Amino acid sequence: MIHEQAIIEEGAVIGNNVTIGPWTYISKNVVIGDDCHISANVVINGPTRMGKGNRIFQFASIGEDCQDLKYAGEPTELIIGDNNVFRESCTIHRGTIQDKGITQIGNNNLFMAYTHVAHDCMVGNNCILANNASIAGHVHVGDHAILGGMSGVHQFCHIGAHSFVAATSLVLKDIPPYVMASGNAAKPYGLNAEGLKRRGFTAETIRSIKQAYRKVYRQGLTVEVAMKEIKEGSENSRELQLFTDFIESSQRGIIR
Repeated sequence: MIHEQAIIEEGAVIGNNVTIGPWTYISKNVVIGDDCHISANVVINGPTRMGKGNRIFQFASIGEDCQDLKYAGEPTELIIGDNNVFRESCTIHRGTIQDKGITQIGNNNLFMAYTHVAHDCMVGNNCILANNASIAGHVHVGDHAILGGMSGVHQFCHIGAHSFVAATSLVLKDIPPYVMASGNAAKPYGLNAEGLKRRGFTAETIRSIKQAYRKVYRQGLTVEVAMKEIKEGSENSRELQLFTDFIESSQRGIIR
């Protein structure tokens, strides 16, 4: 159902079984997939492409021009997957031509009230950003990552898959997969073992990840030496490969 007081510009494409509430504005160059529910007083600007089954609560601003002062009105894009939830007053901005021109969000993510996703961010699948969490421009967030309430992530940082960032933390460097981080600035506080158990990681796999974590954070080794030792026993482990590949590709350096 599309409310008669919703404003939908000519050129917008609305899928099947979509609900749009009153006083919501949808601009041209917006594509909304099937079965989406958009509450009252939402603004969706484009170019924005949205998959199916997304839910957007009141006062959210989706696909707006970014806040980067270099942005000069170029036709950049926001791409959103399926089954995401954007709670009250979320702000999600499009990309810039200084990067790939795209902000991209995967599937099954929860963005709680007042969360912010800046230009050129890449958010994976099954992530949670708790109330007031904010990620700055060019940040990448891996699958199943959780950012606690009022946490902030510096631009260009990468947050690894299955990691956990505690509430009110300030992230200034990359957080490897599986790691729990807390503080201002954020530091490592162990392995997200409980999260891994909930997601079906075997006891043997968790044990091997713990051993890798100890080499990086508990044994006084340099990152280079720790990586060499971890890789010697990780040839057949996708989980450890994810950990080592992330650290070796880090541009900002990892939290220590």
